Amino acid sequence: MKFTFENLAEQLRQAISMGYSFLTCEEWANGTNKSTTGKCIVLRVDVDEALDRLPKLLEMFEGLHVKASIFVRLHGPYNIFSFENYRIIRNAISLGHEIGYHSEVVDQAAIWGESQADCLRRDIRVLTEIFDYKIVGVASHGGRTGLNNLDFWRDHSPSEFGLLYEAYDRSESFGLFHKSLYISDSEWTQWKSYWNGIRNEDDRRSLKEHLLENPKLVYLLIHPETFYAEHPYE
Repeated sequence: MKFTFENLAEQLRQAISMGYSFLTCEEWANGTNKSTTGKCIVLRVDVDEALDRLPKLLEMFEGLHVKASIFVRLHGPYNIFSFENYRIIRNAISLGHEIGYHSEVVDQAAIWGESQADCLRRDIRVLTEIFDYKIVGVASHGGRTGLNNLDFWRDHSPSEFGLLYEAYDRSESFGLFHKSLYISDSEWTQWKSYWNGIRNEDDRRSLKEHLLENPKLVYLLIHPETFYAEHPYE
């Protein structure tokens, strides 16, 4: 059981000590370069199930002086507009993190019988209005319907919706997934990785282990619900 908050903090500290700079997805899309060593980590957080664990990550990031892109759902198991969850997101914004939309427009359209594009426009508008915050990026969520929310982007571009990027898009201006070492905790009990968009089969190395090879560009995806203080069921 290695997915403790402290273990994650140790890995991020190692990255910093090795000269890695941290960027948000928005900064990457805008061409921001904070690195003096040529090495950077684009840090992304998808809140799939447990927004109440996000404050632990925010506290960690603040202590390490790193910023992240945090993608939230509107149609998942948590209420983004509850008293406490609204406060958590407002705090993340005040700390300088990017907030993006964890989109499920293919799922929505199939379940509700509505237009995928209309669902996306409405959801972006709702998030923008409630938080008084400009949403510039989306990351497609993989859920339980068996549908692929990324399929929406086969015939659409982020710019159609006033966005800078979709987290897996192949555009020249973003294209991050396809030109980086992508490391994710999305299998919950083990890491997985891709190199320039191609899966590294049977590679379960952690961020810390990958950094020993000094990759120049790392795209790191984590989820609050993966991590814990003592055990995964706390």
